[in-house]
Amino acid sequence: MNGSGSPGKPGGGSIEFLWSGVWTATIPPMTKSIAAFQDEYGRITGWPSDRRRAHQLAILDHLTGLFEPGRRYSEDEVMGVLADHSTLEDPGILLTELVDGDYLARGDGTYWRADSRPNG
Repeated sequence: MNGSGSPGKPGGGSIEFLWSGVWTATIPPMTKSIAAFQDEYGRITGWPSDRRRAHQLAILDHLTGLFEPGRRYSEDEVMGVLADHSTLEDPGILLTELVDGDYLARGDGTYWRADSRPNG
């Protein structure tokens, strides 16, 4: 799964030339279920209420795709990825949800995707 929104990759965005002569990069929403929680650049703009758990899970699945399987990340790296892909004042809520939901695992001060064995 790749939800990184990187141009040239599955699920990626595109670069478009506007008639005004300006190049612009767009990252389409990954799924209709999270589109209401993304801006035009694909960044997460809000966290669904608990009664919208399916939307929460879709966002967590999308965010998990931003992390490479088998790679260890420091907390600063994880927070950097989450800050880059959200407009939330405190992207730490996303980290908490990723860990509590068993999307990311942690130990020895590092994080990794829970669905893959960390290298090193």
